Amino acid sequence: MVRRAPKDRRPSVLALANQKGGVAKTTSVASLGAAFAEQGRRVLLIDLDPQACLTFSLGIDPDTVETSIHEVLTQGASIADAVLHCDEGLDLVPSTIDLAGAEAILLPRPGREYVLRTALEGAPDDEASPAAYDIVLIDCSPSLGVLTLNALTAADGVIVPMPAEMLGHRGVGQLLDTVADVQRILNRDLEVVGILPTLYDGRSRHAREVLADVGERYGVPVLDPPIPKTIRFAEAPAVGRSILSTARTSKGAAAYREVAAALLKRA
Repeated sequence: MVRRAPKDRRPSVLALANQKGGVAKTTSVASLGAAFAEQGRRVLLIDLDPQACLTFSLGIDPDTVETSIHEVLTQGASIADAVLHCDEGLDLVPSTIDLAGAEAILLPRPGREYVLRTALEGAPDDEASPAAYDIVLIDCSPSLGVLTLNALTAADGVIVPMPAEMLGHRGVGQLLDTVADVQRILNRDLEVVGILPTLYDGRSRHAREVLADVGERYGVPVLDPPIPKTIRFAEAPAVGRSILSTARTSKGAAAYREVAAALLKRA
């Protein structure tokens, strides 16, 4: 699924989406990005959430950002103009609260679902062009609006983070219905990479039952291993880094490294 991008083609683009909040989506984007970077991949993260949690988690104050994904989507700024260099070998297109108004701006525009895809095509000779990256990870907003449709239209694959609890199922079916619509109308090449179980407590019988049920329930792959629940994830954003840096030997860091390695092997 994840390939090293030759200079004359676009990188692999993965969207992490779930319209339900609190599913460790942002944590997964930052952690998988860091894991890919550890493996020598050049990684670009895109914060497509007006709450800008990914931006903050990587040590950037959204209030200080001059060019963000908002300007890329609504004003024609290039991806290269918005890229910020972060720790752990990651580059980021940040978000700000201005993105909350982007849907209203984009709605009347023809081809509004293709704006991000067009921006990601970039200018191949630009050093910070998306073509210079191996992998692009998109942190989607917790909704199924125009911003998420832009992400799914631009992506090669979608990963669905889902807590390993029964309430975590809520909305996943609706998201997969939306993905099916995107595959039919906007992006025939979009692949459902799988559900990523998060906040997993292996001591809980309920969590184990949900994990066993989820793949059959939705008919999609379940990524392995599940990401364990740990306080280490809450601590990492306070220092602007991922758990792979702040708690390198933790079970959470190890799980994200295994998931990233499995995705690389699928290339």
